[in-house]
Amino acid sequence: MTNFCIVRRALLSVSDKRGLAAFARGLAAMGIELVSTGGTAAALRADGLVVRDVSELTGFPEIMDGRVKTLHPGVHGGLLAKRDDPTHQAAVAAHDISLIDLLVVNLYPFRETLARGAARDEIVENIDIGGPAMIRAAAKNHGDVAVLTDPADYDLVLEALQAQKAQLDQAMRTRLAGKAYRHTADYDAAIATWFENTEQLTLHGTLAQALRYGENPHQSAAVYRVNDGRVGVLDAVQAQGKELSYNNINDADAALEAVSEFAECACVIVKHANPCGVATASSQIEAWNKALACDPVSAFGGIVAFNRSLDAPTAEALSQLFLEVIIAPGADETAKRILAAKKNLRLLLLPNMPTPDHASQQVKTIAGGLLVQSRDTKSLQSGELKVVTKLEPTAQQLEDLQFAFRVAKHVKSNAIVLVKNGATVGIGAGQMSRVDSTRIAGRKSLDSAEAQGLTRALSQGAVAASDAFFPFADGIEALAATGVVAIIQPGGSLKDDEVIAAADRLGLAMVLTGQRHFRH
Repeated sequence: MTNFCIVRRALLSVSDKRGLAAFARGLAAMGIELVSTGGTAAALRADGLVVRDVSELTGFPEIMDGRVKTLHPGVHGGLLAKRDDPTHQAAVAAHDISLIDLLVVNLYPFRETLARGAARDEIVENIDIGGPAMIRAAAKNHGDVAVLTDPADYDLVLEALQAQKAQLDQAMRTRLAGKAYRHTADYDAAIATWFENTEQLTLHGTLAQALRYGENPHQSAAVYRVNDGRVGVLDAVQAQGKELSYNNINDADAALEAVSEFAECACVIVKHANPCGVATASSQIEAWNKALACDPVSAFGGIVAFNRSLDAPTAEALSQLFLEVIIAPGADETAKRILAAKKNLRLLLLPNMPTPDHASQQVKTIAGGLLVQSRDTKSLQSGELKVVTKLEPTAQQLEDLQFAFRVAKHVKSNAIVLVKNGATVGIGAGQMSRVDSTRIAGRKSLDSAEAQGLTRALSQGAVAASDAFFPFADGIEALAATGVVAIIQPGGSLKDDEVIAAADRLGLAMVLTGQRHFRH
């Protein structure tokens, strides 16, 4: 093992060709010989580069539709030979093996193939064999060979080679080798999970950040990145503010999931992983004002998410309240300057917003085990609604009912959500009794009205959503007492007839969805 290895020959074989041409041109400019396979070689030649086929190293053609091309001593000998071991070098000379000093490989797109619902045969063909074998060989021999698996590292490696006369130091080779093993481990974990289905579960995450502490100061914590293809908080760029805490990340994730439900300009305010204000409007400032009006007390110290780039008027309004985190697809320069005065406020910018229907797994630890489920990606379709009362909801009420049910999906159970004109006006969350959640939602509505100098609770004339069925009529009676005029709920209770009869007796419209949204 030497501190520096001289790179004279590089083998490039990649599925992800981002940045490949520029990187290869940089290598060629330093006189480094390029060796490549199949589609990678064709892409490099199309860019005007001189490339040697891997079959020249092996003396054997690619066969079986490319399944066998690099699984050969001519390749693995070139990667595994120790440069300072006389017996290794004697074998190199005896068998005319070309040494490979830099391996640039990323693997067949197995996850992507799986995610788009490909047929089994295509999924199997996207299980890479030669790639992982080469990566592991080069990483094992990192004392003499550099291995590069992430296009994000191309510039870093090229700059180091240019600065060090086509050499890479041991520290960089070691770091790249560790990253390479993480790459293959993650890849194999995805394949193993697919094969094992529900019999076994293999989890793999890469440390994204060690956190100061967990939910409380006496708990240690960290956040890990997993490759499930879903855009999230970890993909955001932090434009300003203190380091994110465990609770910040958890709450920001909840806010982001909720706001991604809406195509319209929307604002979601979250406190302790529960929405405390949600609204849509024609402008961002109006959406913020409507969301804040639902529960301005709980919004203090909260997390705010938008699905539109942050503008200056909204930033000015946000700056008037103590907030922990703001997350949005972007922010104009004036908005950034306004918020810069709030030094501790974390501003997260996420250009690619998540989609609510992206399938992935959710994992929760329990004593001695794991609970695993698919994400709740079910969305409400108008054709699935069933009016079960004598009174039918108006067009506006029906719109608000669907809005309320969409919000209820993101509120901890038992969940009751009151809505009027595209904005929440009261939310009851996380109670053992659905009646208690109803009372809390009504109380929030009354408190907010009083804060605005109004004489009637905001819930007067509102609609209500419940995340699960009403087991008894008492919940309906409690909602009627808050001034609600229409209700949306899954249905399915043994006492549905009693609940519907209560709604008719109280002059309420009721719609059943046939689907529930428990969130614990």
